[in-house]
Amino acid sequence: MKKTIILAAMATLSLAANAEEAKKDSVNPNKPVFTTIIENPITSIKNQARSGTCWNYSTLSYFEAEILKKTKKTYDLCEMFVCNKNYMDRAVLKVRMHGDAQFSQGGSAYDVLYVLQNYGICPEEAMPAPGSLYGDTLNNFNQLFAVMEPYVKAVATKDVKKLNPAWKNGLQGILDAYLGKCPENFKYEGKQYTPKTFAASLGLDWNDYVSITSYTHHPFYTSFPVEVQDNWRQPGSWNLPMDEMAEVIENAVRQGYTVAWGGDVSEDGFTRDGLALLVDTKSNDLAGSDMAKWLKLSATEKKNKIKELGVNVKEETPSQEKRQEEYDNWTLTDDHGMLIYGIAKDQNGREYYMVKNSWGETGDYKGIWYMSKNFIVAKTMDFMVNKNAIPAKIRKKLGI
Repeated sequence: MKKTIILAAMATLSLAANAEEAKKDSVNPNKPVFTTIIENPITSIKNQARSGTCWNYSTLSYFEAEILKKTKKTYDLCEMFVCNKNYMDRAVLKVRMHGDAQFSQGGSAYDVLYVLQNYGICPEEAMPAPGSLYGDTLNNFNQLFAVMEPYVKAVATKDVKKLNPAWKNGLQGILDAYLGKCPENFKYEGKQYTPKTFAASLGLDWNDYVSITSYTHHPFYTSFPVEVQDNWRQPGSWNLPMDEMAEVIENAVRQGYTVAWGGDVSEDGFTRDGLALLVDTKSNDLAGSDMAKWLKLSATEKKNKIKELGVNVKEETPSQEKRQEEYDNWTLTDDHGMLIYGIAKDQNGREYYMVKNSWGETGDYKGIWYMSKNFIVAKTMDFMVNKNAIPAKIRKKLGI
């Protein structure tokens, strides 16, 4: 009996050891292990859900981080307030242009700054929770835009001699029904505010914020509106050589600032697991031969290959010429807005920016993406930053 118990115990230990070994074998040894170098304070991860509002979530998150840095206070600013005001303004432009302007869910970081400056803002709690007005638990703009787009198009393209301004009342009703009515007054932490007085109470100087980009079809050290459809208000971005654009991002994060980043995530190297690498498609380590073979792989096969290689993925070196070429041929696109807030390195020493996303706590890092510095530099469309985070020598060149 005693011998049987001992043998059973030994068998159990053996099974446990084999299971642990199998578990170790199943783990990808190339999976990145990150060490944080710098991590600036940010607010909680949000979820834009089924809405094209990354521009809104990322930029309000940026201003929340700016407030944290300056005042140490934590705010949850209301994205639907910004949407309500912004979509009305965008519809007005389309109507004014007789339909020759885009009306869509997208936008830019400047749209948020414009709303803060001109309309103010309210805390999240001062408006209905996203989705709650139509029985959902998160944003779902599918029906909202299915209603708004034909409405705005009909007004904008109607052949009439004189436009009746009543159309604005109808559109405002749609916006209020789906997003909530923007409050004229509200109470926050025992004090009464209007949206404008609340924005003024946040302690930020709206004149501190500038946009940076890097392209050669405009002179460096001048400002121009980046030519993408969602940049519909046409604010200017300061045009820097690529290396100086990269220097601004690096300096900002190392000086305790965050960066409201807009760029291209429709790339093979951007994964849903929380990793982004500027994949060198000509590398033998990736494809086993040349670029032609790599291009024959399906999107899923590419993602799996990148995941398998992990930290051993070979990266391209960004160049000014490649950035311009991809911008001109439409392969560098204006896809997504995110918040750069830290720097980390993997076990091979490669450095990444820590980037807050707005897809909820998804991926391997619960809503945080590790995007290599090469990827960020190559795939940046533009970004918003506090002008005080720009190195003094570059500010001097820009005259700001």
